[in-house]
Amino acid sequence: MITKPKGTYDVLPGETRRWVKLEEVIRKICALSNYEEIRTPIFEQAGTFHRDESDASDMVNKETYDFLDRGGREMTLRPEGTAGVVRAFVENKLYTNNGITKLYYLGPMFRYERQQKGRYRQFSQFGLEAFGSDSPLLDVDIITTAINLLEALGLKGIKVRINTLGDKESRDAYRKVLVDYFTKHKDELCEDCHIRLAKNPLRILDCKVDKDSKALLEAPKISDYLNESSKKHFEMVKKALDNLNISYTVDEKLVRGLDYYSNTVFEIEYTSTDFGAQNVICAGGRYNDLVSDLGGPKTSAVGLAFGMDRLLLALEHEGIEIVKPKRLHAYLITLGENAFLKGVSLVSELRKGGIMVDMDYNQKSLKAQFKEADKNNAKFTLILGDDELTKGLINLKNNDDDSKTTIELEQLYGYLLTHLPSKKCNVCKEGKE
Repeated sequence: MITKPKGTYDVLPGETRRWVKLEEVIRKICALSNYEEIRTPIFEQAGTFHRDESDASDMVNKETYDFLDRGGREMTLRPEGTAGVVRAFVENKLYTNNGITKLYYLGPMFRYERQQKGRYRQFSQFGLEAFGSDSPLLDVDIITTAINLLEALGLKGIKVRINTLGDKESRDAYRKVLVDYFTKHKDELCEDCHIRLAKNPLRILDCKVDKDSKALLEAPKISDYLNESSKKHFEMVKKALDNLNISYTVDEKLVRGLDYYSNTVFEIEYTSTDFGAQNVICAGGRYNDLVSDLGGPKTSAVGLAFGMDRLLLALEHEGIEIVKPKRLHAYLITLGENAFLKGVSLVSELRKGGIMVDMDYNQKSLKAQFKEADKNNAKFTLILGDDELTKGLINLKNNDDDSKTTIELEQLYGYLLTHLPSKKCNVCKEGKE
């Protein structure tokens, strides 16, 4: 038997309804904040992600799926969404609108890493990217949009952690200090941190192996090496979050795993004590150099990404059901050849009118068809036999109160519309049948 690749999973019927609903809520929240959807290729030229030999991130160095296409070109399955969106922003000259461009994406990403709960080799991300402003209030706008999404979903126990990496001048000064400091403590660092020391010493602060070591706990803090413009940027971010009553913690060890960040970085955690190690469900920050690194003009930008797999796990852990149990409006039972043939056209007509309806195509027994109606949680069971068909009638059973009625067949559509009132969706506030 052929099985799915390690680190992947099948989203089966029933579970897909949760994914679809989550995507609906995401699109609603994005529309409220004026983010428009962009769709980029699942694979890109390798240089989109492998840009610089100084990049010390594990994702770029160890986890990407790289391959040669039939033309001998180096390609990479996208491990994250930002670089591809920036490539599209540059290639399609979206910067020529001379304003702020706000984009969002949804889709699968690929990283070859150790599989564990909430972490897969194919996983799904939702991300926001905003280009064209260096304002710290745009940083706050993107954080607020993430909070709005979590509030719309009803997820509690959320913690926001923020930090600043400063601008290039501040980072260069801090980098020299870290190199001097960690060179003296090199024997206390893991092998990966030896590589990070040469390429990007800030990444040592994010090491999961050495996080509790004395060398890391006593490492110099970036706040002591920020220039005035970097301090002002971060202070404005904190002030705006305070004004919005968004609670946060400043974490000076937070540097993020990708090397293109500058100034504001942040993570949003689901803090339930028994949720597991993969509790970061959203992360992001400002990246003012990535557009120019990929061949575009100097353009300020800020973005974030949600792990949708982890977000759904958090909702499940919290006991939040974002979709109601599957329910058909009606299920048609037919008895007799003529009724069966008429049933096919009747079902088609009802579907065109917006009625969710199905029928049995195997001409099972009456008892078996009633079981199918129950299995599909139909509000109405429709019973059409050859005798009823000759009289132009159809029998209905309301499965909510077990009441039964017989009406003229031509009145069926109007009757169903009358007895299937529109209701408001609690999550996105839109009318749903």
